Amino acid sequence: MLTRKQLDLLNFIQDRMQRDGVPPSFDEMREALDLRSKSGIHRLITALEERGFIRRLAHRARAIEIVRLPDGSDPRGIVPDVIDGGRVDPPAAAQRVESTVFDVPVMGRIAAGTPIEAIQQVSHSVGVPGDMIRRSGRHYALEVRGDSMIDAGICNGDVVVIHEQSDAENGDIIVALVEGEEATLKRLRKQGAAIALEAANPAYETRIYRSDQVKVQGKLVGLIRSY
Repeated sequence: MLTRKQLDLLNFIQDRMQRDGVPPSFDEMREALDLRSKSGIHRLITALEERGFIRRLAHRARAIEIVRLPDGSDPRGIVPDVIDGGRVDPPAAAQRVESTVFDVPVMGRIAAGTPIEAIQQVSHSVGVPGDMIRRSGRHYALEVRGDSMIDAGICNGDVVVIHEQSDAENGDIIVALVEGEEATLKRLRKQGAAIALEAANPAYETRIYRSDQVKVQGKLVGLIRSY
């Protein structure tokens, strides 16, 4: 049995992984559960791990895997979102089946730091598990350069999978094209007529642009890492 707080935290982690593809930060967990300190979150995380609901992965920032849910449902329904839509159209009837692999084109590099020239011609393709691919739309992959999103679990050298779309919600991790020339991977914050591109690393400042200076190129739906 789980306590109310433990269940609330598990549900919050599940919802955020469905939305963003990565677990929430400890600060986000603390705020969501209205706790005064991170120590309470650490105790809840430990309790969930001891009861076999989650697993903490070593050597990765904020890396939490949901192993099972209280109702016995399969946690593999929690699928990460990946950046920028691509050039692959999965069959309309395709399900997110873990054993299915799609070839997704790698379109170049994306900056998780100072914006760089990003989307280039296809250099090669990468096999992406079917549970990272949306049922509709196009997908492509980008190689991450930089560490500005490390607290979101996105590291230098990772390959991110992108779902192509021209709009996103507050809090989504997106590929943003800045002034038509440079692309960067950041969390989206809409502030009236302005757009804030927010890093997940305190070493990087949030950058503010006019809405006409930024175009959403896609949303993060998955991540691939080689060790």
